[in-house]
Amino acid sequence: MRHVIALDVGGTGMKAALVGADGTLLHQARRATDRERGADAVVETILDFAAELRAYGEEHHGESAVAAGVAVPGVVDEEHGIALFAANLGWRDVPMRALLSERLGGIPVALGHDVRTGGLGEGRLGAGRDADRFLFMPLGTGIAGAIGIDGRIEPGAHGSAGEIGHVVVRPGGTPCGCGQRGCLERYASASAVTLAWREASGDAKATAADCARAVDAGDPLAAKVWQDAVDALADGLVLALTLLDPRTLIIGGGLAEAGETLFTPLRAAVAERVTFQSPPTIVPAVLGDTAGCLGAGLLAWDLLAATEHPEKAEADSTDNTEVTA
Repeated sequence: MRHVIALDVGGTGMKAALVGADGTLLHQARRATDRERGADAVVETILDFAAELRAYGEEHHGESAVAAGVAVPGVVDEEHGIALFAANLGWRDVPMRALLSERLGGIPVALGHDVRTGGLGEGRLGAGRDADRFLFMPLGTGIAGAIGIDGRIEPGAHGSAGEIGHVVVRPGGTPCGCGQRGCLERYASASAVTLAWREASGDAKATAADCARAVDAGDPLAAKVWQDAVDALADGLVLALTLLDPRTLIIGGGLAEAGETLFTPLRAAVAERVTFQSPPTIVPAVLGDTAGCLGAGLLAWDLLAATEHPEKAEADSTDNTEVTA
């Protein structure tokens, strides 16, 4: 069966898959990133993992992968296939596309940013498949966004579109690693809620999930911590609504696992803040941690379509139901 290799590289682990032309996950695998061994070792692990997936496809599906897609964190030059910088992996200027293509026998390789790639998967195959314009926001260790327009993800002029986690929602507030103070991700990410709940509860091992459970149990301290995060998130989302006018807001990541404990107050907080803006539909992401792999597979199929059928690539890349090649 014709398939592509998809890799979703994270700070602590990698998810991989063989993806069919209709988005079917034919095989899935995971591996530790082992970043403590250094950047060069991480890159070699990625290359070895991809080679093993290629061999698996040959053995179990009768042919080699026809292309590959890889999603990585940090700053990414998607056009030239270079992983420019990732603080949590320690690398700089890694020619990822060239290295993977060489290891995989010269097949086409697409490189993408992890959140934008996850947004591509969620947009075409998940919660955004019927939306012409959406904003995908995973709330995890940090916050970033993917701006979806007619089946494509907007990269921006310099490859950094969607960095909504670094819009200031609390001027003069908590310092952020980006150099500003009061950034959204310092108040509304899963890690921010974890820190706030640890301080409020006195439990050094508490998590954002623990805070959500305490909210459900009626704990007033937890309710205050949770509402502060919801209010900050709503402020950031209304800014996004004003600038981007998306039809759908897709919220994913660890914090979204709280379900209606998050979505009910968030919808209310956004509704309270909109004036002239058109209220969006706010929905949870549905692909979970497979979004990155599926998105990487879509990148690979899109690249293959552009390589094999350049006259059809434009139409294929805007098809919200399946990928063709």
